[in-house]
Amino acid sequence: MSAAEGPLVVGVDTSTQSTKALVVDASTGQVVASGQAPHTVSSGAGRESDPRQWWDALREALRQCGDAAHEAAAVSIGGQQHGLVTLDERGEPVRPALLWNDVRSAPQARRLIEELGGAKAWAERTGSVPAASFTVTKWAWLAEHEPDAVRATKAVRLPHDYLTERLTGQGTTDRGDASGTGWWASGSESYDAETLAHVGLDPALLPRVVRPGEVAGTVRDSHDLPFSKGTLVAPGTGDNAAAALGLGILPGTPVLSLGTSGTVYAVSRHRPADPTGTVAGFADARGDWLPLACTLNCTLAVDRVAALLGLDREAVEAGGAVTLLPYLDGERTPALPNASGLLHGLRHDTTAGQLLQAAYDGAVHSLLGALDLVLDEDADRSTPLLLIGGGARGVAWQETVRRLSGRPVQVPEAKELVALGAAAQAAGLLTGEDPAAVARRWDTARGPVLEAVERDDETLARISEVLSDAAPLLERGAEGR
Repeated sequence: MSAAEGPLVVGVDTSTQSTKALVVDASTGQVVASGQAPHTVSSGAGRESDPRQWWDALREALRQCGDAAHEAAAVSIGGQQHGLVTLDERGEPVRPALLWNDVRSAPQARRLIEELGGAKAWAERTGSVPAASFTVTKWAWLAEHEPDAVRATKAVRLPHDYLTERLTGQGTTDRGDASGTGWWASGSESYDAETLAHVGLDPALLPRVVRPGEVAGTVRDSHDLPFSKGTLVAPGTGDNAAAALGLGILPGTPVLSLGTSGTVYAVSRHRPADPTGTVAGFADARGDWLPLACTLNCTLAVDRVAALLGLDREAVEAGGAVTLLPYLDGERTPALPNASGLLHGLRHDTTAGQLLQAAYDGAVHSLLGALDLVLDEDADRSTPLLLIGGGARGVAWQETVRRLSGRPVQVPEAKELVALGAAAQAAGLLTGEDPAAVARRWDTARGPVLEAVERDDETLARISEVLSDAAPLLERGAEGR
């Protein structure tokens, strides 16, 4: 282990596919140890995981960190948003967690929007129009399809809440992750009694919302992790809010994250309320806001297309006029939860590489369409677009974003930004600093800037036209299966 200048902190990223842990020097931001362990996710109609495997993966990731984890003075958990974790009276899972990309609750989402005043009322109350990813729709689905599980539930948590509670023994969450549930009112920054009553969820089952900068608790006696008793535990937050902390972004800087899902977001000092539902009006982990647009289909969908074509993911070719909408898991932006993938414009001279490029174009198109809605009106449109996530270092991803955005693109050198953001939050507990200021001090956004190129308006217009013409087909895509 490298010698550290200051106290050590641990930042955790519990994502859809794995849990990662970083031990970080709070003074310099140097990563002195790291570990990672995988999760399993069910296939088929639903997307579910047993929360207990997240704890097992955390144990393994910290074991890989060695003695450095034992020396940590504070820890914070960043986690996948929206997931519904139901616990019994012993704190054990009633059933596997329903994950963010489980879209079985699309009918419940539509019904809840109608029953509680329509999209505009939802946006004004919670900051967002609930989609099938939101926790409130998953609870409604569970109540309808598994009432015995609902009756057995004595606590409702989000994924990061579950791990934090196992550390401290206390049920807590933060405003950033709570804002993605659909039952947290962004105007009052409290749980919304009307929504909870409507879906039959007792507010006593929900965790306490810890304020930014507040200590969520300390590591308790009975645990099997390498933390000392009394180690400080930060509030934690959702993955996107943690990544925003990890970058230390200021209002007006856009971020495009290329992971299993794709997201575009920016910090804002204005509470968002988009009645179209394109932009989710999330809170950030500091006290500001994090308007965000999300697609379900990003790197995983494009990699699947590459595999079907027998190509390396970088084997794209320019040219042609083929359009591929890679909605392999339904879609959230646009709101087409029942959609499947669609290919249009295929010709004899279309190459496999052009098909693969079309998949990249289709995945990026929706995110860039939401970019102007995410940014405040006075934001500088020449500010580089920060490209992060698993796909950010892929040349094909970088060039597609450059060509379709017409903006300069910056690729931060720092990896594991969710875990780094969690570490910055933990460091802020020790130093009294704003976690975003900690990340800026660590210079986490440092990286090469790719100059802007002329925007490919022709491709953007073609994809938009195909999407518009195919909307009726996409809306009924899964119903005939």
